[in-house]
Amino acid sequence: MKWLRTGLLMALTLPLLLLSACNNPSSDLTKVKVAEVTRSIFYAPHYVAVSEGFFAEEGLEVEITTTWGGDKTMTTLLSDGADIALVGSETSIYVHQQGTDDPVINFAQLTQTDGTFLVSREKLTSFEWDDLKGRVFLGQRKGGMPQMVGEYVLKKHSIDPQDDLELIQNVDFGNISNAFASGTGEFVQLFEPQATLFEREGIGHVVASFGVESGHVPYTVFMAKESYLNENEETAQKFTNALIKAQTFVYEQPVEEVAASIQPFFEDTELDVIAAVIERYKEQETYDPDLILGENEWDRIQDIIEESGELQQRIDYDILVDTTFAERASKN
Repeated sequence: MKWLRTGLLMALTLPLLLLSACNNPSSDLTKVKVAEVTRSIFYAPHYVAVSEGFFAEEGLEVEITTTWGGDKTMTTLLSDGADIALVGSETSIYVHQQGTDDPVINFAQLTQTDGTFLVSREKLTSFEWDDLKGRVFLGQRKGGMPQMVGEYVLKKHSIDPQDDLELIQNVDFGNISNAFASGTGEFVQLFEPQATLFEREGIGHVVASFGVESGHVPYTVFMAKESYLNENEETAQKFTNALIKAQTFVYEQPVEEVAASIQPFFEDTELDVIAAVIERYKEQETYDPDLILGENEWDRIQDIIEESGELQQRIDYDILVDTTFAERASKN
């Protein structure tokens, strides 16, 4: 993949957003560097593990770096700028396709669905997927997982993305919401909290969830190089134990309490918006309660990538997935 080669160079020049992610840093705690692909409410349990002190309880001091993109995240991991990465599982597949003596292993699944929603400019009393035919659809960047899942869902509903609608894919990820707000497209594929904000502002209306329609997929996973997991098994287990506590907190506590817990990570977002987003993700079971990446999910993500033309060859589940840590954490 070209992104990996260019990413190695870009990582040397692009600034990283650093956040010390432990309530009480101490020399007694084991430091773990985590590179997250973006900062998103989609990853709420990740931040709960910090704010509620679950990492600290396990004896860990976690430092989070937001690397803004799958290529930069994987480059940071491969160059030892991070111990663990939070990113889409497809990146581990791309690295393996290029060839490596130290494969990147998916060991804890944070989100088990796509995080995007279909937003209509018009308020529809009812919605059928056929309503997209002949319309202008502002999709996600070509080659990215949101776009691949989006087209997978369209095809599932017998819609040819190239022939049955006018598909716009030349807008940068960061400008998609602005383009729609400015009048581009009749439908758009959006992440939260933008989908909720557009509903509140009357700009658009959520009519469907790509996460629900695509089924369970390993959308965002904690991964590390095989060598790191082998040499730091106890640390990886403690890290996973903290995540299980965080997933449980998110599902068992009121959304208002979860929102308050993670608000320090989203100071520019209103508390009630954070709560609404978490509620929406909880309702569709986006957060994987046991962190276990199942073989069926692994097969589905490869189906999606293969259908998009980005998969050179299928990778066996056991090669890039290790559920040992998640299984132990779930039992405990």
